[in-house]
Amino acid sequence: MLNRRLLLSGTGALLAGCSTAAPPVSAPPAPVMPAMAAPPPPVAAAPAPGAPLDTTGYDSFLVALRAEARRSGISEPTVRAALGNIRPLPRVLELDRKQPEGVLSWEQYRDRIVSQKRIDDGRRAYADNRALLQQIESRYGVSARVIVAIWGMETNYGGNTGGFNVVEALATLAWEGRRAAFFRKELLAALRIIDEGNISADKMTGSWAGAMGHPQFMPTSFERLAVDFDGDGHRNIWESKADALASIGNYLARNGWQTGQGWAMEARPPGGFDIERVDTDTKRSMAEWSRLGWRQADGGPLPATGTEATLAVPTRSSGQVFLGLPNLRVIRRYNSPMNYGLAVGLLADRVA
Repeated sequence: MLNRRLLLSGTGALLAGCSTAAPPVSAPPAPVMPAMAAPPPPVAAAPAPGAPLDTTGYDSFLVALRAEARRSGISEPTVRAALGNIRPLPRVLELDRKQPEGVLSWEQYRDRIVSQKRIDDGRRAYADNRALLQQIESRYGVSARVIVAIWGMETNYGGNTGGFNVVEALATLAWEGRRAAFFRKELLAALRIIDEGNISADKMTGSWAGAMGHPQFMPTSFERLAVDFDGDGHRNIWESKADALASIGNYLARNGWQTGQGWAMEARPPGGFDIERVDTDTKRSMAEWSRLGWRQADGGPLPATGTEATLAVPTRSSGQVFLGLPNLRVIRRYNSPMNYGLAVGLLADRVA
């Protein structure tokens, strides 16, 4: 059971949609095609487990991709190293097509994510990297606990950063057709990252969808927000904890993190509150929420301040409700689901 204490401490805030790491859930509507327009590329069928993949058209796709990379300024050595011998990955297609088997309730999700093991591992990660984290917090104004919690959520503190070759995975998804434009853009960004000398093609590993390194940045997010915190001339979120953790801090800072502010507090609603018809858009000061009958989860009064908050209601919750501060919205810029943002906030409050 989580400690239901006030979560407004100056450094008690936490993460969550770049999504940085996740591609769109579904493709946008297809544009209306003019008469005689070329048909869209065929969608590669996901193979049954163990069945060979039909790679018809992949070689032609690869020839065109190499030509596009050269035209965009990617050097010939990078084209050869990154695109020389790649093949489509059946496992990537299988994972891309796989639908979730079930949806956890908020309470199940919360207790699975904010587990005692993840808390204990987070405390060790915080202690082991305390000096570095203090430097990052000083530079970007973002709570070190939030940074550690995001790290824990995304890759289990660097223990599971993904074992797919990012270029090969993105090329597979760009070839298969359903979300080709999105993944082709990410693929070209990945090639630029290699070409700049940040990482070699063989060491650019990540998730099946192309999310990379300790913070699980997609390549376009890397280009905008990754930093060279250790000063070695490379932005290496795979092998440098300094670069990886500082990149998380920079991501949140650039998205409006408010230094010294919390992320939310668990609250008790007044009588007659209907969780199914909640308004999550209206901002009110804590003093106003108090006048409407809201209290802290333990029954104590809300702080009589002008700090604005909105209702933050977990998905599939049996009743737990929070008053979300602006930093919760910043967390959800990293990964948008409400349950993710709340869980990271709760984890951040427990890791140090």
